[in-house]
Amino acid sequence: MGRTSNKKIYVIDTSVILYDHNSVKHFEDNDVAIPIQVLEELDTFKKGGDTKNYEARSFIRFLNTIAGASLLNNWVRIEKGLGMLKVVKESPNLILNASATFDDYKNDNKIINAALTLQEEFPKRKVILISKDICLRVKARAFNLPAEDYLTGKVSNVDNLYTGKSIINNLESAVIDDLFAKHTLPNKMVSKKKHPFNHFLIMNNGKKSALGYYNTQEDTVEKVEKQTVFRIKPRNAEQAFAIHALLKPEIKLITLRGVAGTGKTLLALAAALEQRRNFHQIYITRPIVPLSNRDIGYLPGDVKSKIDPYMQPIWDNLKFIKSQFTTKDKELKQIEEMVNQEKIAIAPLAYIRGRTLSNVFFIVDEAQNLTPHEVKTIITRAGENTKIVFTGDINQIDTPYLDAESNGLSFLIDKVKNHSLFAHVNLEKGERSELANLANELL
Repeated sequence: MGRTSNKKIYVIDTSVILYDHNSVKHFEDNDVAIPIQVLEELDTFKKGGDTKNYEARSFIRFLNTIAGASLLNNWVRIEKGLGMLKVVKESPNLILNASATFDDYKNDNKIINAALTLQEEFPKRKVILISKDICLRVKARAFNLPAEDYLTGKVSNVDNLYTGKSIINNLESAVIDDLFAKHTLPNKMVSKKKHPFNHFLIMNNGKKSALGYYNTQEDTVEKVEKQTVFRIKPRNAEQAFAIHALLKPEIKLITLRGVAGTGKTLLALAAALEQRRNFHQIYITRPIVPLSNRDIGYLPGDVKSKIDPYMQPIWDNLKFIKSQFTTKDKELKQIEEMVNQEKIAIAPLAYIRGRTLSNVFFIVDEAQNLTPHEVKTIITRAGENTKIVFTGDINQIDTPYLDAESNGLSFLIDKVKNHSLFAHVNLEKGERSELANLANELL
């Protein structure tokens, strides 16, 4: 095909395309091969309303656009400035044969065989299998076939992911006293450096402490008060920071990261209720991750019955907020009326596709189970006067092809930090119970 030997051939697995339908465009001028079994698998994903179905359909349409006479027989240009693409199949005369070795003719082994076929056909070129499936990569390496994860959308150093706060020690007592008295101080009195937009500060000297918010435009530090939202009180500094960000009108996009029991969803929901007059609707959602990777279709009942078990944690948070009020309190009746009138809506994420979310306080729970593309899709739905909050724990991922580095929550925190519309808070201390803290710390 007239390609030089230093150009690599990347063999793309189905999991990569379902993660990012534009993945074939991210290998510079190297060539990309699609095993024919991948097309067969994509065909099974093309129907449905989930993001993976959208990704499958988008890629199939892209292939149809560039296909020409035959992708099985000819390499075709992906796009100007990029490499070539071809659909490939395994050779029946392979020296190394994954299907024969594993005595299993499933598609994963045929995909490995397709890559091995290219290795034999192009001995002077490096053939690399790209997959989000760890097991498939391990099996490929058993045949001396280089195999890598798909890196686009991955955060390079998740251990140093932006936390949203800084701790300033040994600050003079007089400065802390001034902050309490004046509520705002020039940043140079507190810190020698500037901070990102909407950054929070914990200031102490061993005897006194204060919580602060960095105002980038004024280059000042403002005192953060411990505000109560719908009778939910912050129990630690990070919860106070979260409430401050959730109530600040100028901040339109917020991420709250923390382990179970740190109050992420509860604080977001309570802050939404506190601001209920500022928005037409409070919309709370979470991605549905079927148990044991089984589709929810196998569950009994109608659509609502199938979905309710996945939405129950959100209802539990709403129930806890309601428990702060007595039957005589008007707030309790207001919550019930909002639910009945669907001004508080709790529904799966797939239901928002195609919608424009205007005048909505939008909470996305368990955002670590989303891909970067799904997060982008959600944010692009935002209309006027919409606030979006993503909550999650990047170390508790339930989907098989995501990890702490490649999930949408990590990606969002890393890419949007230091933007004037964005704030992030790491909630570090569990407040659910001592027993829950024990599990998070020791198990």
